[in-house]
Amino acid sequence: MDLDLALRTTGAVREFTGDPVADDVVYRLLDAARFAPSGGNRQAWKVIVVKDPALRARLRDLYLVGWSEYLAMRSAGLVPWAPVTDRDAEGAALQRASQGSPRTAVNLGDFAEHLDRVPVLLVLLADLRGLAAADRDLPRYTLVGGASIYPFAWSILLAAHGEGLGGVFTTMLVRSEDEVLPALGIPEGWVLAGALALGYPAGAGRATRLRREPVERFASTDRFDGPPFAA
Repeated sequence: MDLDLALRTTGAVREFTGDPVADDVVYRLLDAARFAPSGGNRQAWKVIVVKDPALRARLRDLYLVGWSEYLAMRSAGLVPWAPVTDRDAEGAALQRASQGSPRTAVNLGDFAEHLDRVPVLLVLLADLRGLAAADRDLPRYTLVGGASIYPFAWSILLAAHGEGLGGVFTTMLVRSEDEVLPALGIPEGWVLAGALALGYPAGAGRATRLRREPVERFASTDRFDGPPFAA
């Protein structure tokens, strides 16, 4: 597949056919993605391929906890868990979400309700000892460490697209990290970076050209308030 086309058509896919994905295909995805950039080439990641039905059901239930919170904040007009936000409004939204079981929340969506049934479920971890987080000690939300992990996740999705697969990367399970880590036998020093669901796209999930803001909307010259950068 042409690289430019791949970049413009690798969207989030949450609808899959019932066709299984062979282990050798998953292996090829990981084999290609391992060349993703990481700080110092430390490759401080670990992937767990979750196959056990009981573990998958457990992860689905934990996912629904965070997902119901996400939906509640979205309904309140908030960007869920934004580092800069109206914390009072967020607290009120989360309080409403906590009043019922995540399984009884409305409009959870088929993907969340059936996360345990996706053809391929990968849990992505990060080794905190291998991340060069240059912003670690700044008095603000830390972000830089993810630069050594998330390109790897994106490379998996690109490789999947090249194999005729689709998928989505989600960080929702991080909301339940304290329960996910022991459930999967994850040792101290490792943290949850997210999870990937992969499979053969079905229906509206098939590849299509994506729509995004033009360059002039997010690139400026010399200063934040400088003139839009243009060709």
